[in-house]
Amino acid sequence: MDNITPILLSGGAGTRLWPVSRRVLPKQFAKLIGDESLFSKAARRLAELNWEAPIIVTGDGYRFLVRDQLAEAKAEARCILIEPEGRNTAPAILAAALIAQETDPKSLLLAAPSDHLIMDTNAFGDAVQCGVETALGGAIVTFGITPTRPETGYGYLELAEAVGGSSALPLKRFVEKPDVQTAAAMIANGSHLWNAGIFLFRADVLVKAFATHQPDILETVRNAVQGRTKDLGFERLDADAWGQVESISIDYAIMEKIDHIKVVPYSGDWSDLGNWEALWRESEPDEHGVVTVGDATALDCSSSYLRSDDDRLAVVGMGLENVMVVATQDAVLVADKSNAQQVKQAVDVLSKKGSKQADSFPRDHRPWGYYDVLALSDRFQVKRLVVNPGAALSLQSHVHRAEHWVVVSGTARVTIDSAVSLVSENELVYVPLGAKHRLENPGKVPMELIEVQSGSYLGEDDIVRYDDPYGRR
Repeated sequence: MDNITPILLSGGAGTRLWPVSRRVLPKQFAKLIGDESLFSKAARRLAELNWEAPIIVTGDGYRFLVRDQLAEAKAEARCILIEPEGRNTAPAILAAALIAQETDPKSLLLAAPSDHLIMDTNAFGDAVQCGVETALGGAIVTFGITPTRPETGYGYLELAEAVGGSSALPLKRFVEKPDVQTAAAMIANGSHLWNAGIFLFRADVLVKAFATHQPDILETVRNAVQGRTKDLGFERLDADAWGQVESISIDYAIMEKIDHIKVVPYSGDWSDLGNWEALWRESEPDEHGVVTVGDATALDCSSSYLRSDDDRLAVVGMGLENVMVVATQDAVLVADKSNAQQVKQAVDVLSKKGSKQADSFPRDHRPWGYYDVLALSDRFQVKRLVVNPGAALSLQSHVHRAEHWVVVSGTARVTIDSAVSLVSENELVYVPLGAKHRLENPGKVPMELIEVQSGSYLGEDDIVRYDDPYGRR
């Protein structure tokens, strides 16, 4: 198979899958189906196809999630490119193309989201291979999914001729998300496919398209790429230049303006898992149309999705029809399945109310592991910390709080001012207010401890860092 370098886009928010997908842990990094995230599935899929290691584009807050989930998938990256802030797909894809162009101006690139569900790796690889010759010849190839229903949540590709075979076909036009009647009519005429948002192209072809149709974007993105810096194995785009880049999708910026675009039909299993109804559909409902996930029980229900992501919280549905119930540790969504596309409106309302549940979880993932907030009051907070093997927190101090640590599994190496000690299970450590301290896991298994904070202010910004292995300030 030709040397294809994937561009894996990993910066989206996925608010339609709230409360499981939130800004701090969006859907591509969540375990929505099975025990593996969509990002891990995508990285493993690309590795199994024996293509080149991907260029991954993501946000600053997700860089360590990308690193850790690549390791879980036993996959590597050519480059993990950090966007200072999200600018939609056009600048992200262009930045990756410019980096690929530095070593080979005619690099063959496949730009794909990391949050799509593609079950048949070989079928997907075969579809991409069908577009290789066309892409090498100077066209931009996109992939159209054979529609199975009049879907209103997807854009469509109208072909210049009826679908036949699997060769690259000329595109007539892009079609915006239609109403259900229009979608049904488009499917009936046999010349429309769902727009998967996956593109195959030579690097120089895409850059030339930007030079012709979006020269301002090309200039600012080029400046950001040229000014990028290395940081702990990541590459950061220049923040000042990136801040001047227009936020725009690749469809609007380029694809709808060019005439050298072809479409390869793909009839294999595919879903963008854009909402809970899509997840219900892909989770193989039982004979009553019911899906249960986690500690969920359905009694006399039909066409419904019941999910609990907290093993301490049992979800029971009785007499439900066409309903989705999704429970996490701190939030519950109850809605008719017909409102699946409108879930993001709930997130907007919660954000305006200042609700923490709009964006964050009680569990906060950090580069060294994670912590759960177990209890919070005005003068104290209780956390459960899990520190990965070999990982360390920053050397830090606090202005407003003291801390008590109890190791419950594993062994901790603790620094308090100039004293360093090993702390075993069931042993207690006191960190006085203002003391410089550090917590490390020198072992080969995760280390777990309970942290009790007490003081006049308990916010996460009450941290003064003196040394940090992850480059945080």
